[in-house]
Amino acid sequence: MTLWVLGLNHQTAPVDLREQVAFSSDSLGQAFASLRALPRVEETVLLSTCNRTELYAIADDGQSLATWLDDQASGLHNYLYQHHDADAVRHLFRVATGLDSMVLGEPQILGQVKEAWMQARHHGALGARLDRLFQQTFAVAKRARTDTRVGANPVSVASTAVRLAQDAFARLSDSTILLIGAGETIELAARHLTKNKVRRLLIANRTLTHAQELASLHGGYALPLTELDRHLGEADVVFSATASRDPILGVQQVRNALRTRRHKPMLLFDLAVPRDMDPAIAELNDAYLYTVDDLERAVEDNRQGRREAAEAAEAIIDLQVMRFMEALRAHGRQESLKRLRALGETSRDEILEKARHQLALGRAPDEVLGYLAHTLTNRLLHPPTAALRQAALTGDIELIRNADRLFPPAEYCARNSQTGSDTNAVPGPESHPDP
Repeated sequence: MTLWVLGLNHQTAPVDLREQVAFSSDSLGQAFASLRALPRVEETVLLSTCNRTELYAIADDGQSLATWLDDQASGLHNYLYQHHDADAVRHLFRVATGLDSMVLGEPQILGQVKEAWMQARHHGALGARLDRLFQQTFAVAKRARTDTRVGANPVSVASTAVRLAQDAFARLSDSTILLIGAGETIELAARHLTKNKVRRLLIANRTLTHAQELASLHGGYALPLTELDRHLGEADVVFSATASRDPILGVQQVRNALRTRRHKPMLLFDLAVPRDMDPAIAELNDAYLYTVDDLERAVEDNRQGRREAAEAAEAIIDLQVMRFMEALRAHGRQESLKRLRALGETSRDEILEKARHQLALGRAPDEVLGYLAHTLTNRLLHPPTAALRQAALTGDIELIRNADRLFPPAEYCARNSQTGSDTNAVPGPESHPDP
């Protein structure tokens, strides 16, 4: 079984494609169920954010995983990337550290990775290997952000949008701002807007109590989503980030709002994937629409300023990838030792029980001892004997050489026996502790 990651992000696919494979919390149960039905797929984690959808899995190969993702949106295979083993580990470490984000070093992604891990565990899709990988990922991300300045002065898409609104469009102290949604992105936007002393803040959400909680923290006015059309015309700037599968704002709604405003310009930031706003809004006069992809150009300056810190973080990640893969290989070797000892102990217990039964029936002790020794020897030697016979037939020289190291010649054993080292002795429990 191999560790795989397959996905697409803001660098490989446009927002109109990313939104087709965005998994909401409500759809995860069905997604994990269909993944478990795939042949030779043992463990899965789904990471879905506004900038990426990625599938992490322990599976035989990546083809069935790629087909599953492609089934979510036609033509997706042209935009997919895939990595396996060490490259997959490195990719996850970089994602969680913020090195693969639109805003280099942004802090929200680590929380999103943790949420994906918890969702996989909740739905029974997480196994020991992916759990170990994600636990290590959290430790690596924390160290990289602590030991470098990659996380200094954290910047998010929300804060970038607020800065763009202030620098390029309107003085926030003279503006009415409408926030649609009440999740983390909108909460970040509200925090930055409050710092910039926005004149009036409206917060609309499907669940009114969530909007009220956010409004009470930032001095805003909460309203239900059903009243959106009534208040839309009051907004100079609109930020939207909900989990809706369908658009929240349509062309006609914005056209009506502009008419109410007597065509005073309106700036709209659609920070959601899938998108909350109909892309056709951008074609309206006096409506200026930005999506998360548009904001990528605005954050390029931030990315350039963090290159040096990113290089230091990459060095930490490279070292941690090497250590994780070494630990993984060591664990694999330990599993082989455990299987070998389990075979020996199971065979011993089974044959010993049969020998005791023969003694109880009155069979001569010498005969029982002979039976025990002969049967146990055959049972233990059968697997390697069969493997070596097959290696001789197929010309597997490497296996034969390794067998010579595991089973040295008889004269070597005799020599060691004469010097006091009996390689044929049966070790006690203290001489061969469990691996």
